[in-house]
Amino acid sequence: MSRSQAYQQDYIARIRFSNALPPPPCPPKLLDIPNTGLANGDYTSAQFASRLAREQPLNIEADAELGMPIDLVGIPGVFDGDESAIQALPNPPQLHPADRALMRPPNALGKSTASASNAAFLRRTEYITSSTAGSKVTFESSNSSNTMRLQKKRARGNVHEDDPIYITRNILKGFNLAYPEDAYTGPDTTENLRPAEIGVEEKRAWKTPKHPRNEKLQLVGSYPLLPDFDAIPDTGSYAMFKFGAAPVKDASNPSEYDSRLDVSILRLAGETIEDREKFLQEHELYKQDPSMHPPLPWFHYEFFLPSDHSKVAGIKRNFTTNDPDAPDLPFDETVDDDGRPRKFFRYENIRTYETQSQVSNLNDRFGDTVALALHDPDIHKAERLRDTELQKAAYFYPIGQKSHIRTRRPGRVQMVEEFPKIDYLDASGREPDEEEKSKREAERRQYDLVDV
Repeated sequence: MSRSQAYQQDYIARIRFSNALPPPPCPPKLLDIPNTGLANGDYTSAQFASRLAREQPLNIEADAELGMPIDLVGIPGVFDGDESAIQALPNPPQLHPADRALMRPPNALGKSTASASNAAFLRRTEYITSSTAGSKVTFESSNSSNTMRLQKKRARGNVHEDDPIYITRNILKGFNLAYPEDAYTGPDTTENLRPAEIGVEEKRAWKTPKHPRNEKLQLVGSYPLLPDFDAIPDTGSYAMFKFGAAPVKDASNPSEYDSRLDVSILRLAGETIEDREKFLQEHELYKQDPSMHPPLPWFHYEFFLPSDHSKVAGIKRNFTTNDPDAPDLPFDETVDDDGRPRKFFRYENIRTYETQSQVSNLNDRFGDTVALALHDPDIHKAERLRDTELQKAAYFYPIGQKSHIRTRRPGRVQMVEEFPKIDYLDASGREPDEEEKSKREAERRQYDLVDV
């Protein structure tokens, strides 16, 4: 045998590890096991150990606190018989999604039992995804395109829809879809946030919108939805009144709409004792539960209309900012106490109304009900309402009060504070004074916080 021939030999090293732990503080327990002999092999069976564990009593003395002393001093009501402070909450708060994994039962812990069987060694990785059709299983290859798609799908699944950042990104996506020239494409910062990705289907739906149920309908025109902050009154919102019956009706042509209703006036006429008591009861309920709608006084109203239909166009013109004092307007003229001429439009008292039902939206004026007005400069050139030009849009206005009124029932009513009845009134438009301008500006800034 040649000396240059090499042999492979494994090196085995025996290492002893020292046990530095001290011995148990108590000696092992010696059990008195009945000697049944070794012939029948009872010592090697599992039944022998189980029977022995059942026969041996547990020599454990448990104290009243089970090893966990609890100091009840400082908990209110415990020593008076009230244990509500140490009991579980009747309506516990909802668990955060990130903590749900900590509440899994013990049998759900550990690795997943799902695995791909009969997979060859060093085979291309395949992802198993369940489909909706029965127990059918589809396999997707691990090429670059599929891998990126699966990573994006997993990333979308990890985002919660109630996350504020997720909501903000999707809101920005809607603005960028409508105004792509103003889209922000930079990195996320404290001032700017990148929007969510706009899908191909969303772009197609924006360019060619279709009705969800009737595909034959075609889009003729669209209006952007915008708030009209310049038209907010000094009260902060508008009031909507619904009549129980038609206020006026032309006997010769009952189906024709009376244009005087567009410029009608409702004037406060006071409230009854019953209405005041009802308001006070609702106010007490509101103080106990502020989540309710704030109550409103149950007022009575006087309804006024102009005496002549021909004055409606002039009244509308007078109440706009587009030349409200034109000389051709059909004013009623008289002189004041100092002999100066005074121009006005005369209204006649039609009847008195009482409130049947009402609801307040003062807590969320843009939430429940809004008024909507479509404006197109090309169509409404002759009906220009302001000096400034408005863009084409659907403008919405806050509604803070919705009331259903009916004709006041005949009979004597006891009023808490009744205003003097007026048979007719004279009205004309004017510029708001400084106090009214400041109120309007304060209400406007509650909605539009950006200085324009």
